[in-house]
Formats: sequence, structure tokens, C-alpha cells
Amino acid sequence: QNHSVTIAMSCAIVGLSRCAYYYQAKLQDDSVIVSVLNAITDRHLRWGFPKCFNRIRKLGYQWNHKRVYRVYCELKLNLRVKRKKRIPPRCPERLLVPNKQGECWSMDFMSDSSRNQRRFRTFNVIDDFNREALGIDIAVSLPAGRVTRYLDKLAEYHGYPLKIRVDNGPEFTGKTFINWAKSHDITIDYI
Repeated sequence: QNHSVTIAMSCAIVGLSRCAYYYQAKLQDDSVIVSVLNAITDRHLRWGFPKCFNRIRKLGYQWNHKRVYRVYCELKLNLRVKRKKRIPPRCPERLLVPNKQGECWSMDFMSDSSRNQRRFRTFNVIDDFNREALGIDIAVSLPAGRVTRYLDKLAEYHGYPLKIRVDNGPEFTGKTFINWAKSHDITIDYI
């Protein structure tokens, strides 16, 4: 208006398209999305975005996933991604044969299935000195508590070892097994 130049000419000088000059932002009302997301996450606390979005689609809403995710992030509903727990670095040692019986035990799990396809696990304990199988416990589930109870039962007959050689399985790296080993002055040798 001050220089009596048309809008088309002024847009060309500035390098702006006429569509961008006339564009009016249409602010979408996200209040319905907010209420639906809050209702879903109040009922299901541990659901992430994909499950929430699938439930929204099942309820009949046809919102774009990018729009719903934007609102989901604005509400700070993002769940923390749990990373895999890293095993501390250990120095591998050469496997030495013990000098006497009951000095070092090795133990591990094996898995098999019966004729009717039911899976079960076996917990094997071996004395490293003479390769004698001290015991085998068989069950469908062998948590750390059951493992320590079985080792106490074996120790009634054979006595507690000075060292136990195991792998990095969850039963052997958990607090239950480590506390049991500390209480009986047993060193754990992870392979």
C-alpha cells in the first residue's frame, strides 16, 4: 500500500508464493483426542502408543497416527524404554581341575519335552573333581529360590563347596542366588 505495488509483485520480490501469503493456519481442536487418550491411559497404565492408537481405531475414530502421536507426546504419556541390563565385564580364567572332592561344583539347566509336548527343565549339579553328578532336579519352572533350596538339600549330604561355576543365566545373576552364596561363603565363578 505504501509503494503502490501489487501483492503478486511484492511476493515475487520477497520470494514468497502467493499461496503462502494468503495461508491462514487452521488450528485443530485436539480436546477430543486428549480426552480419549486420557481415558485409555487411565485404564491401561503400561500401554505404549501403538496399543493406544489401535484402541482408538477400534473405537471408530479415524485420526491420523501422526496427529495422535503429537498429542500423545504433548501430554507426556511417553513411557521410558527399558534397555537390556548389561552384564558387568568379567575376566575369563582357565578352567582348572580341583584338587579334592567338593571344592568346586558346576551347574546348569537343560530343557526337554515329554511325549505330550509339555516342556520341562532339569537343573544339573556336577562335582568338577571326579565329574560325579551330585543331583538333578526336574520341574516345569526352576526359579532361583527353588535352586537354592535344592542346593541346601545337596549340601546336607555332600557339604557346601568352596566355589560354584555357573553361566550368566537370570537364576544365577539374581539377588536370591548371590545372597545365598554370600551367606555360605561360596565364591561364584561366572563362565
